[in-house]
Amino acid sequence: MPLLAEWLLCHSLVACLLLHSLALGATTAGLHRANTGCSESCYCSEMADGGRVVRCSNMHLAEVPHDLPNDTRRLYLDGNLLTTIPADAFAGLPLLNELDLSHNELTQMEPGAFRGLVPSLRSLDLSSNRLTTLEPEVLGGLRAQANLTHNPWHCDCRLQVAMPRLDLEPVSLAGVVCHTSEPKDVGVDTGVPFIMVAADLDLCAGLKRTTDVAMLVTMFGWFAMVISYLVYYVRHNQEDTRRHLEYLKSLPSKLDRPEESSKLSTVV
Repeated sequence: MPLLAEWLLCHSLVACLLLHSLALGATTAGLHRANTGCSESCYCSEMADGGRVVRCSNMHLAEVPHDLPNDTRRLYLDGNLLTTIPADAFAGLPLLNELDLSHNELTQMEPGAFRGLVPSLRSLDLSSNRLTTLEPEVLGGLRAQANLTHNPWHCDCRLQVAMPRLDLEPVSLAGVVCHTSEPKDVGVDTGVPFIMVAADLDLCAGLKRTTDVAMLVTMFGWFAMVISYLVYYVRHNQEDTRRHLEYLKSLPSKLDRPEESSKLSTVV
């Protein structure tokens, strides 16, 4: 029995020391994050030339953290569950020059998503997401080099109009490879870089034809309305003219009666 009691006591002490160490480690990490101002969902490290590297990779994040340090220079949000980037998501990071959003579930980026990053951002990784189109209002004049590969890009008139308005480095646009296309009868092959497609085909031709037809229909409608108004106006005026003529015809008979009465008075 004494040996068993000693054995249990020793194991209890070891367990207590282990729990104490874990609690102390967690407290130390929490104090470190609190002291350095790092996000609760991320890990931060200081850069030699100032600023911080913030790593939030593979943390199952569904949105961009709101408590990122404002001296962040490199931000890694890859391997998470992000589906959209809201407006002003990085507005508090004026020093950010590298942003990794790869391997998420991004399908949409709101206008102004990268507002405030135009002067500083030099590298943007959007690869391996679910993006289908790009809007100039979303990128907001970014001149960064972007990785746009491995997205199901939809090559259509909308994308063809938007591409020349993007200020990204030209080499970045080579990563936009057609996954689907519209109109379907133009013969765009899957897996072809959009730059090659846009150079040879006008994806807006069908839309222009549709727009022309719609314009013709609208013009015909306006023309029919004008003709109907003119017919109504002419008919209405004809009726007024007829009534006016009938009135004028009745005037002489009314004017003759005073003349006859004057003649009679003269004879008398």
